[in-house]
Amino acid sequence: MVFISSLLLSTLCTFVVASPLSKRDSCTLSGSSLSSLSTVKKCSSIIIKDLSVPAGQTLDLTGLTSGTTVTFEGTTTFQYKEWAGPLISISGSKINVVGASGHVIDGQGAKWWDGLGDKGKVKPKFVKLVLTGKSEVTGLNIKNAPHQVFSINKCSDLTINGVTIDIKDGDSAGGHNTDGFDVGSSTNVVIQGCTVYNQDDCIAVNSGTTIKFLNNYCYNGHGISVGSVGGRSDNTVNGFWAENNHVLNSANGLRIKTVKGATGSVSNVNFISNKISGIKSYGIVIEGDYLNGKTTGTATGGVPIKNLVMKDITGSVNSAAKRVKILVKNASNWKWSGVSISGGSSYSGCSGIPTGSGATC
Repeated sequence: MVFISSLLLSTLCTFVVASPLSKRDSCTLSGSSLSSLSTVKKCSSIIIKDLSVPAGQTLDLTGLTSGTTVTFEGTTTFQYKEWAGPLISISGSKINVVGASGHVIDGQGAKWWDGLGDKGKVKPKFVKLVLTGKSEVTGLNIKNAPHQVFSINKCSDLTINGVTIDIKDGDSAGGHNTDGFDVGSSTNVVIQGCTVYNQDDCIAVNSGTTIKFLNNYCYNGHGISVGSVGGRSDNTVNGFWAENNHVLNSANGLRIKTVKGATGSVSNVNFISNKISGIKSYGIVIEGDYLNGKTTGTATGGVPIKNLVMKDITGSVNSAAKRVKILVKNASNWKWSGVSISGGSSYSGCSGIPTGSGATC
């Protein structure tokens, strides 16, 4: 005989035990307290529903049991405090994070925005992921992040699919350094079918192996970036694919930036069948002179860029923009073909282009 029982732990967390064979089943976290979070984390199905996270606290979903599913329902918000965050942290193996229909995870960034980004008020990063073992993040709706959105660090075999990042309000309210996806020290990560509207990089791959960015839309930010590479504990990017993306109304289209005077390597990078439009500064920019958020005009070769494919890149830049800028040193084995960018003008100071690569400014 199978007995069905239930145990009310608090008004904020409920377990429903299906049978004596099931160690744990499902629970819901809601309201304005995280007091029951340690109990919630033991469940195999966690529902975050209409939760207001207290100021200065992390929605800590780290160390989840393998196979756990986390579902966001309703509206998740975060009370204000100047601190570094993250507002949400999720870790574990074979974890599924999903967004239910109609949900929103609202960072209420206007409380922090001051137009200064990394400076000014201390702004929390939004979502930290340390996920492995074929984990998936699907269908999340992110709104108005205070600072960087996804910090993807030490992840492996992770797929992020169909995520929407909407920080349009930051255009007029002082949003800055609102990177969509920051990737570091990770391997076998796929980000696909996402839409990002922000005020910084759509994706920035600072280090990692076999990172794929496929079929995404990037609006109004700084474009698709490898780097900056150099000056960190991990300074190697080996294997990045940006394919079938559309970058619109952004400062840059496609970019590689390596740090002046630093060491590391960028290799096996592939930009294939991407479209750019309404680009304000550079359609394609590859620079080895990046330092403290700016370019210096003098490239160094401590971070070589080798095995770079730029294929079937089409679109346009604004009249004041440059179509292609290349300022590198120690670059080799580039293969460019089908690069057709209209509008703007050419950049006269290009240097370091590998012979026979097909790359031109």
